Amino acid sequence: MERHIRIADYDYPLPDERIAKFPLAERSASKLLVWHGGTIGEARFADIADRLPAGQLLVFNNTKVIRARIVMHKPTGARIEVFCLEPHDPADYERAFAAKGSCTWSCIVGNLKKWKEGTVAIRFEHAGREESLEAEIVGRGAREQLVRFAWTADMTFGQLLEHLGRIPIPPYLNRDSEEIDNTRYQTVYSKFEGSVAAPTAGLHFTPELIGAMKERGFDFEEVTLHVGAGTFLPVKEEDAARHAMHTEHFEIRLETLRTLRRKWGAITAVGTTSVRTLESLPALAWRVRQGGSPEPGRPVGQWEPYDIPAAFTGAEALDTLIAHMERKGIERLKAATQIMITPLGFEFRIVRNIVTNFHQPSSTLLLLVSAYVGGDWRRIYDYALAHDFRFLSYGDSSLLMRD
Repeated sequence: MERHIRIADYDYPLPDERIAKFPLAERSASKLLVWHGGTIGEARFADIADRLPAGQLLVFNNTKVIRARIVMHKPTGARIEVFCLEPHDPADYERAFAAKGSCTWSCIVGNLKKWKEGTVAIRFEHAGREESLEAEIVGRGAREQLVRFAWTADMTFGQLLEHLGRIPIPPYLNRDSEEIDNTRYQTVYSKFEGSVAAPTAGLHFTPELIGAMKERGFDFEEVTLHVGAGTFLPVKEEDAARHAMHTEHFEIRLETLRTLRRKWGAITAVGTTSVRTLESLPALAWRVRQGGSPEPGRPVGQWEPYDIPAAFTGAEALDTLIAHMERKGIERLKAATQIMITPLGFEFRIVRNIVTNFHQPSSTLLLLVSAYVGGDWRRIYDYALAHDFRFLSYGDSSLLMRD
């Protein structure tokens, strides 16, 4: 099937002063734009429970941002910045963070032209001793390099990143990371390390707000999707349908799937990462229905969900996955997705409502918003620009509800 999306139709003027460079003093003090079936209004984020339908199940992405940026130096003194994207050897996040002595990651290297060969290093003190971390490029690509790290300290790689690394705040903030980013560029419910970008819609929630919502009858579940640097990649193709989506790994518990099934029809996804995780499930379920397996397998393809029959509901998808996992004795479903949610007929089978921030012009995330609001995205963004909403990662939020 031929698919075409003119990305120029998803552009809008975003003045630099409208990009929130720093978070507000209080997380839930942000503004909340409410789009409800075409009607636009606004509220405080702290009052989101008053705007959501009663009894909703909110789904968080509990990934944790790693201190993925390491500044190192060549023997000549040249500064080299290494941005860790994804583990290569060991390839599993858990084993990579637990590695001692050495490991290999796929990385973006700043000032790559100064690092043609040899090693770069950083010296540091640990437990009263001088230690070193060295890095060597062992595989070169057009955008990403394979970098082998070796270190002397009796530390895991996860501990090393915590000790030496910096939080990789988004490049469009045009500033270095600061102490405030170490806590505020994490959600209060972050648990599992692996992301190089925060699931920013969740940055507005506080423990107090979550507790108050639970008392009012709202339920909460968590999924884990590790956000890759591809989330910052602009759509460079004039036809966005030719844009290659990045792969993101996710996990979801069997018990979470059971809760999703019980609450199907009342599911609010907090953030586009939660949306992509939940809306990848029907594709995995359809594979099972066709006699295949959902895991570990290949990632959910960019256009795979579009080929699922319309009659295959989200409820059926959840039933199918639950039965498969129970039959196989699987407690955690591990998979990956390259899903691209666009206005080209994407059907939301799991998600009812969406909480999300305001996204960059001409981005795949803006396509996702347009797919949900039926093309009403421009009116929403015009309202936000005209009413002093703050944009992007540290900006304000929106609640999108179809009915």
